[in-house]
Amino acid sequence: MSNGLEGNGAKFSDAELQRFSPAALAYLGDAVYELHIRTCCLLPPRRIRAYHDQVVSQVRAEQQSHYLQQLIPHLTPDELEWVKRGRNSSSRHPRRLDLATYQAATSLEALLGYLYLQHPARLTEVLALLTPLVTAPTGPPVL
Repeated sequence: MSNGLEGNGAKFSDAELQRFSPAALAYLGDAVYELHIRTCCLLPPRRIRAYHDQVVSQVRAEQQSHYLQQLIPHLTPDELEWVKRGRNSSSRHPRRLDLATYQAATSLEALLGYLYLQHPARLTEVLALLTPLVTAPTGPPVL
């Protein structure tokens, strides 16, 4: 399944990339992640509310933290460094979450933001690793 994120063409030099804060990369990665999850949830056809509920369940920090743990063995040393930078950038967190969960979710988003900007082909590979983890929708399809 194509995620529609390939070939964005936004390649930055290493010096330019270092100027982006991990929070900025996480901001971008959050959008990339949500678009991927929305794409995964499109089949089978459902009512909009069902799409929304399924996406919301997948973009929660707890779920992102879980997905990051599943991805860790598949990441390169460079990608793990970006995960570490993302984790270290978040010291505040919502009350409903513990710090480690929030940091892991931010790490995943920072990694996806980095891959989106620098390595779109690798982004596609990483998102493909996530796709089977996304739970199938429940209930009958809307015809």
